[in-house]
Amino acid sequence: MPSSVLLEVPALADFNKAWAELTDWLARLDREIKSQRVKVGDLDDINDMIIKQKAVLQDLEQRRPHLDELITAAQNLKNKTSNQEARTIITDRIEKIQSQWDEVHGYLQSRRQQLQEMLKDSTQWLEAKREAEQVLEQAKAKLESWKEISYTVEALKKQNTELKQFSKEIRQWQINVDVANDMALKLLRDYSADDTRKVQLMTDSINASWAAINKRVCEREAALESALRMLQQFYLDLEKFLAWLTEAETTANVLQDATHKEKTLEDAKMVRDLMKQWQELQAEIDAHTDIFHSLDENGQKILRSLEGSEDATLLQRRLDNMNLRWSELRKKSLNIRSHLEASTDQWKRLHLSLQELLAWLQLKEDELKQQAPIGGDLPTVQKQNDIHRTFKRELKTKEPVIRSALETVRIFVAEQPVEAVEKVCPEPRDLSPEERAHNITKLLQRQADEVRTEWDKLNLQSADWQKKIDDALERLQGLQEAMDELDLKLRQAEAFKGSWQPVGDLLIDSLQDHLEKVKVYRAELVPLKEKVHHVNELAHRFTPPDIQLSQYNLSCVEDLNTRWKVLQVAVDERIKQLHEAHRDFGPTSQHFLTTSVQGPWERAISPNKVPYYINHETQTTCWDHPKMTELYQSLADLNNVRFSAYRTAMKLRRLQKALCLDLLSLSAACDALDQHNLKQNDQPMDILQIINCLTTIYDRLEQEHNNLVNVPLCVDMCLNWLLNVYDTGRTGRIRVLSFKTGVVSLCKAHLEDKYRYLFKQVASSTGFCDQRRLGLLLHDSIQIPRQLGEVASFGGSNIEPSVRSCFQFANNKPEIEAALFLDWMRLEPQSMVWLPVLHRVAAAETAKHQAKCNICKECPIIGFRYRSLKHFNYDICQSCFFSGRVAKGHKMHYPMVEYCTPTTSGEDVRDFAKVLKNKFRTKRYFAKHPRMGYLPVQTVLEGDNMETLAEMENTNGSYLNDSISPNESIDDEHLLIQHYCQSLNQESPLSQPQSPAQILISLESEERGELERILADLEEENRNLQAEYDRLKQQHEHKGLSPLPSPPEMMPVSPQSPRDAELIAEAKLLRQHKGRLEARMQILEDHNKQLESQLHRLRQLLEQPQADAKVNGTTLSSPSTSLQRSGSSQPMLLRVVGSQTSETMGEDELLSPPQDTSTGLEEVMEQLNNSFPSSRGRNAPGKPVREATM
Repeated sequence: MPSSVLLEVPALADFNKAWAELTDWLARLDREIKSQRVKVGDLDDINDMIIKQKAVLQDLEQRRPHLDELITAAQNLKNKTSNQEARTIITDRIEKIQSQWDEVHGYLQSRRQQLQEMLKDSTQWLEAKREAEQVLEQAKAKLESWKEISYTVEALKKQNTELKQFSKEIRQWQINVDVANDMALKLLRDYSADDTRKVQLMTDSINASWAAINKRVCEREAALESALRMLQQFYLDLEKFLAWLTEAETTANVLQDATHKEKTLEDAKMVRDLMKQWQELQAEIDAHTDIFHSLDENGQKILRSLEGSEDATLLQRRLDNMNLRWSELRKKSLNIRSHLEASTDQWKRLHLSLQELLAWLQLKEDELKQQAPIGGDLPTVQKQNDIHRTFKRELKTKEPVIRSALETVRIFVAEQPVEAVEKVCPEPRDLSPEERAHNITKLLQRQADEVRTEWDKLNLQSADWQKKIDDALERLQGLQEAMDELDLKLRQAEAFKGSWQPVGDLLIDSLQDHLEKVKVYRAELVPLKEKVHHVNELAHRFTPPDIQLSQYNLSCVEDLNTRWKVLQVAVDERIKQLHEAHRDFGPTSQHFLTTSVQGPWERAISPNKVPYYINHETQTTCWDHPKMTELYQSLADLNNVRFSAYRTAMKLRRLQKALCLDLLSLSAACDALDQHNLKQNDQPMDILQIINCLTTIYDRLEQEHNNLVNVPLCVDMCLNWLLNVYDTGRTGRIRVLSFKTGVVSLCKAHLEDKYRYLFKQVASSTGFCDQRRLGLLLHDSIQIPRQLGEVASFGGSNIEPSVRSCFQFANNKPEIEAALFLDWMRLEPQSMVWLPVLHRVAAAETAKHQAKCNICKECPIIGFRYRSLKHFNYDICQSCFFSGRVAKGHKMHYPMVEYCTPTTSGEDVRDFAKVLKNKFRTKRYFAKHPRMGYLPVQTVLEGDNMETLAEMENTNGSYLNDSISPNESIDDEHLLIQHYCQSLNQESPLSQPQSPAQILISLESEERGELERILADLEEENRNLQAEYDRLKQQHEHKGLSPLPSPPEMMPVSPQSPRDAELIAEAKLLRQHKGRLEARMQILEDHNKQLESQLHRLRQLLEQPQADAKVNGTTLSSPSTSLQRSGSSQPMLLRVVGSQTSETMGEDELLSPPQDTSTGLEEVMEQLNNSFPSSRGRNAPGKPVREATM
């Protein structure tokens, strides 16, 4: 923004700063939420993200007032400035930030909807995946149960039937797999911006496993069909082969007989014909060689299937007969050839033999080449090995023939002359027989060399091929063994994984055990990782130039890797789920407390583990439990009780019942504290420790009172109350002593047992307690009524006067013992009087008195009964007494006795005597001799003294206004302050001040006016006494007696006459009375000075400008409140949700700009209290009401 505009419109600087801060915050928020990715298919992760989105959305909504304020400020600036450029800039910036706000808000809403849909789709996918995995496991189990193919008709038909049934199931299961795939594709398509690796990985694993199962089924089906076809065709082929064998044997026999006839070999034509017939016979034999081997191999398979049966014996005979006849036929064929070849010229026979050998070698070389390349799986290579073994057997069979032929050629060539062999004809001409013979020799030599070369070459190729096969077999066997071992280990691991129960079904106490087991299981999987690496390494050694793994092996390796990855993911996910479950549900969690609230409320936890509560209906948060808020609101009904001690006790009683602490015995509380080793009272307790201890307490109460105790609700409510009392700042920690004090004070036990236990907590090992330790105990105790806004009536929050009172009672000893502490507590000191009154309230709840209330006519009287000690048969019920109602002729200052249990005859007689005695006493006596129902502490402005309470005696009844106080001067002071409080309480609620100006006027007019009237009365009384003294002096002088000395100079002398003695005694009394009045005037003057000082400070606070302030992220507000009343009909409202006020806050922190011309009385008084650290605890009648919005 141009500097000229800023100079012209200075307020724009603040606007720019606020605008920039909100813009930057929105930009950061936008980047953060758009960078968040959720793991698709992970319900826990999705739920966590939904919760985070809710929190972000709530944070955004909580900042909406800032946006509204900024827009309002912008509008005000536009209205105030006439600079068009400034107006344009302001408009642009407001439109920009509004657009940015709407964009972020819209994205959060759409993302929240998307996450809800993702959660729904992921749930459906996980269910479909679970069903698909179930059918996969069933299919794999079925595959494992398959037996080796049997070569009998019955067995094959049975196996074929089972396979068809299994194929039918596969088609049905295909639906489950398709559903899982469709759901996975939907997740991958719709949520591609998030992390879909888990879905992709698990889907690929399911599809790979399913494809492998289908492939196995197809292979099994083909194998069964082939076996059945072979079985059906075998016997036909066998009969056909045997029939041909019979014909071939006949032909061979006929040909053999023809070759052995005389002179047959001499006829060349006949020899050629016979040779031709032999060749035809040999061709047929060669053509049936494969058929023979196939029949023999298949026959052996059938034999293995028929092992032990008669059919097996019969088949064995036929096969043996076939093999024998086949061997004989081949021998006859060789003999016929040898016999026919013997009839031709030797060179011709050698030439023909070498040509046949060369043709055979070429054929075998081509056959060997056709066996390449090496197969990519073990069955293929094993088949290649079997084929090559047959090939090598053929070579071995042919080797003697080849060597014999070569040896014959060598001998033949050696018999010919060398010269003839080496002679080369220079020119073509007719060859002589010798030359022709030499050429033939040369030809045979060349053919023999070629046969030898090809033979050696074929043997080398065969050996090299066999080496490759052996190497491939070894490597593939190693790979197969590694894969089988890995598959076994994975199956075992998957079986263990399959035994896992859903985390939600596990017992909370067993979560840690399951977590340890899974960690041990993960450690056991470490060697499995090495096996996976080993399998992958072996698989990578098979490269395409060498050996190309088959698709089946590649699929197996990929399936093993997928299963391993899925197993790792499952283990990590299981550990994560168990960790989260242990965190959320385990002993250190607060998850079980989520059921303590109902919709639209939700229990949430701040970073320091302090719980807070979200109202989704109103989109607000607060520290207090909804039930606690309702309880606090219900306590306002008790504000019509005039007497603060009873009012406080009745509120605590209702709180005690709501927290079910009225069911808790002191021994049970001590057991729970000892169980959690809470012995160091100065040590802080965090939230989890508090929850654990409270859970132990309420679990035991639930066992004893099943229908009365709701453990989560009670734990949460009690935790809420303890934090409200001892941790208003919500730091998440309170001291062990504070915890014990709060729980023990409201538990069910005898009053003195509580006193002994609490004293024991602060006493040293020797059993003595010093002032500091006692101060800690009293400080923690006074926080209980302080939280209810009643602390002023109990001497304020400053416990020093109470500590001083206790040690003065103990003659100022440096340390006190338990007995002295109990004696002092029996006097019911002002700071602790609420506790015995609480016990009396509890005792009076079920009391039924056979008497009628003289005011409301209730009969019988339930609760407290108040009997007049001034009038006969005059009783008041607790409702009338607490509300200050009296009957005609009876005054509130008349003595009364309180009963919390039905009276006995002895008590009735005793009260009758006291009534009779009081009948002869005047009203002036009762007015001058009030009786305190508690032990007051000498403190100025530590809070108003309480109303005259009943002093509990050892018996059932307790009395009011019945005797003279032991300390008359203190009683007079308290009486004055009591009259002052009563004068304040006589005003109508409608006349209470509502603004700072009215507060000032009220304080000046009431406080100063009342004190000035008291001072004027005292001065008037002093003047009257002085006048009376002067009159007596003049009478004395008129009678001629020696003059009286002035009062300070008067010394006691022995009376010389009755008249002198009377005058001296009266003068002594006057002197004492004057001294008391002067001391009283001094106290009231000090009181007046302090009031003037505080009023001056109050004026300064109200006159100075107030700035915006926030305390712990809590906006100060001014809801309607009313003055705390002490002994009046003016009700005092309790503070509402989560007040985080602190008495130690500085003045600057509590100053805030007025929202209107009238600031709430509570805020003003809180400012006053927090602005005077020296006067801490001297609370004004009003308590601040502050609402914490998180």
